[in-house]
Amino acid sequence: MNTSAAHGPHDAGDVQETYDDVVIVGAGPVGLFLAIELRTAGVRPVVLERLAEPDVGIKAAAIGAVAAEALERRGLGPALDKAEVPLPAAKAARARPGRVRKPGGHFAALFVIDQDLQREPDRHSRMVPQDALERILTARAAELGIEIRRGVTVRELAQDDAGVTVGTSAGPLRASYVVGCDGGRSTVRKLAGFAFPGTDPTLTGYQAAVEFDAPEKLTPGWQRTPRGLITAIPGRVFTAEFDGPPADRDAPLTQDEVEAAIQRVSGTDVRIVSMEKATRWTDHARQASTYRDGRVLLAGDAAHVHSPFGGQGLNLGLVDAANLGWKLAAAVAGREDLLDSYTAERHPVGARVLENTRAQIALVRPDPLTDALRTIVSDLIRLPEGNRHIGEMLSGVGIRYDLADADPLVGTLVADRLLTLADGTVEYLYTLMEEGGGLLVSPSPRPLPPGVHLAHVKEGPALLVRPDGCVAWTDASETSLDEALACRL
Repeated sequence: MNTSAAHGPHDAGDVQETYDDVVIVGAGPVGLFLAIELRTAGVRPVVLERLAEPDVGIKAAAIGAVAAEALERRGLGPALDKAEVPLPAAKAARARPGRVRKPGGHFAALFVIDQDLQREPDRHSRMVPQDALERILTARAAELGIEIRRGVTVRELAQDDAGVTVGTSAGPLRASYVVGCDGGRSTVRKLAGFAFPGTDPTLTGYQAAVEFDAPEKLTPGWQRTPRGLITAIPGRVFTAEFDGPPADRDAPLTQDEVEAAIQRVSGTDVRIVSMEKATRWTDHARQASTYRDGRVLLAGDAAHVHSPFGGQGLNLGLVDAANLGWKLAAAVAGREDLLDSYTAERHPVGARVLENTRAQIALVRPDPLTDALRTIVSDLIRLPEGNRHIGEMLSGVGIRYDLADADPLVGTLVADRLLTLADGTVEYLYTLMEEGGGLLVSPSPRPLPPGVHLAHVKEGPALLVRPDGCVAWTDASETSLDEALACRL
């Protein structure tokens, strides 16, 4: 699969298709990061985006822990440091220079999550807004020579044994694989015929960047009221009303509509002086039955949608991209068997997020039965084990893929750590992974296959880390290192 032009199956001799290794549809964070992962692995992707300019709507305010780690493993830590929005000094702690520690989170607006209770408390979210992340990823894509074609709409999709033909508004393309990273209403998912089962929406919510005439009328923090849920911080407001989905989610959103919802939920006459941007949201939760159909794959919101509770969507999608990138690169090079593990590993993680977001919606409903349930759940979360369980679930650090190995470390996503190398120098593990490929950390050097690098350390246990940060083997594994290199990497 090279970059030379080729004629595809169309009869018209004047139509020339470009042939790329992978066509990625969607230039949001997931599509951009997947492209970076592929290019780092030596694959040439092209990214198609229907929008002529980046979307400027309401987006995520932070990057979850395991997604931030995936970015750091590709050398993007310094750029994230510069884009980080600092927490108030009283709440900030430094795990490493430039890393701002997020002291907690919430589960269904219960602010009792204490990351100090995690088994690895230094693994935490990055307070980097999504729009800043998109600029960082776009810049890295440009450095790598990745082509992003904006204003291009996908209209047709047809795959065969040799590749995929993509019909677009700019003409046909031919590629080995196509990945839909084009959001919850994914055109790729629909054209390819992926099943997308789940639950229908039950509420109408709004997120908006606003200024109020009298912000003191709104009680700070998350407030459950007889009409729903509201939280307001300077410049931003979030509401939910449990009276069914929007009549028309695609209708233009007006300031009057948002203001009326805020007044209903809060029970005040607060007025919006100005509204910079706003969006409707709801709680439909759906997941593709599989993330792969032959040569067409899905990642991010194209594969799963859910409510924004817990702020897990960006975290989930970026780690989809990390898991898929190196496997898809291997498939382009001729080793397609690794792609089978993409759905097997990531589908259960997505299902877990859908499950906990549904649970959070159930825990914020405005009724006495929910009041009683919240009291019990709050008590459970205050217990160290309950707190750890919820915290690691929301952050993603509790992920463990099933690699058929009893060693509890195998299948987990490795935390960064300082390694003392055999020559006496010290280096962070993630720094050694910036160029992609697998990494064997071992005090005993040995020949390794192409694409696997050695970190020869002075002492300590040995472990094999996949390009996506997953521990594939340790010296306590049931399988041999040779077996792990052959089957897991």
